[in-house]
Amino acid sequence: MTSSTADTWLGRDLGSREVSWDERDAILFALAVGARPDQLDLVFERDLRVLPTFGLSLAQWAPDALGETGAFDVRQALHGSQRLKVHAPLAPAGAATLAATVTGVWDKGRAAVFDVMVSCEYFDATWSIFAPGRGGFGGDRGPAVIPPADSEPVTTQSVLIPENAALLYRLSGDRHLIHVDPVAAQAIGQPRPILHGLATLSAATLVLADLAGTHPADLVELEGRFSAVVFPGEVVQIASSSNGNFEVSTDRGIAIDRGRVHFEDRT
Repeated sequence: MTSSTADTWLGRDLGSREVSWDERDAILFALAVGARPDQLDLVFERDLRVLPTFGLSLAQWAPDALGETGAFDVRQALHGSQRLKVHAPLAPAGAATLAATVTGVWDKGRAAVFDVMVSCEYFDATWSIFAPGRGGFGGDRGPAVIPPADSEPVTTQSVLIPENAALLYRLSGDRHLIHVDPVAAQAIGQPRPILHGLATLSAATLVLADLAGTHPADLVELEGRFSAVVFPGEVVQIASSSNGNFEVSTDRGIAIDRGRVHFEDRT
């Protein structure tokens, strides 16, 4: 399935897909990532505003398609990091054509990292997929990571992840078995099903918006690296700096690092 070297996938056109959604889809997504009952414009169709990270659920087909076409073993690959740049708000109901391309393939030695960009009129989103066993082809290791500059003050808020968070989130499109099946989770070395990294990231944006005194639908830029798993039912701590840098951690360590978020008022 993966006989060709990883770098041959660079620039690969993964095609396009027409996706559509309605108010029910947007509301279910908001509930899955922790929208509160008092946030009526996220959970009630009257005056509904769509969370920008909902767009990531619409585009999940793209990194899945890359694995399915033979770039890496989907049973071993991990979602390494995510970037999102929002161009325009998503309507409560609508449709869009999403085009996907492999924009980067990086040689990490024992693994390769594939960057998959999905673009449409509403957003650009890039998945970085860490693929064990696909490195060593003599390619570029990728851009150097510059640690975020410290900025004070730092505010921390604790959030309880509901027990059913992964069960709800998977209904938005990412139905990988490790998020629901204990046997599949154990096969990747986890004691029980794990929460989707994008669910954790989306949940964090709700808290980060509160800390910034803005609305979560005003998100325009977001990125983060997934460094450890989060389990449904546990408490996460979200630490935010005044310059938009953030981290998400559990009692076991940092789950999302190199986080950066930016909001702009779109009302």
